[in-house]
Amino acid sequence: MKNNRYWLLVVLAGAFEVGWVIGLKHAHSIFTWGLTIVAIFLSFYLLIQAMKNLPASTAYAVFTGLGTVGTVLLGIMLFNEPANVMKLILIGTLLGGILGLKAVTKEDA
Repeated sequence: MKNNRYWLLVVLAGAFEVGWVIGLKHAHSIFTWGLTIVAIFLSFYLLIQAMKNLPASTAYAVFTGLGTVGTVLLGIMLFNEPANVMKLILIGTLLGGILGLKAVTKEDA
């Protein structure tokens, strides 16, 4: 149960990763660049804190996978990026792999 706290940090780090990736493309003022820099710092800080108590390889894979899924989905929903069935199937496959990695990671790792 204790590790759930650290997995939450990985999920939050992934959310901030989505924020800074989108910020890199869409920042247009000092304020939005500032938000992007804060998101970069927070994403890596939270990931580092989580990796102190979780297997680094699994935590990093989940972090990058969530960032990828989140960035693609927000790109489709907010920025009218093209979506097709194959892209959604592949994102679903990636999400399944992320959940699978988390499920098979031993709690005492």
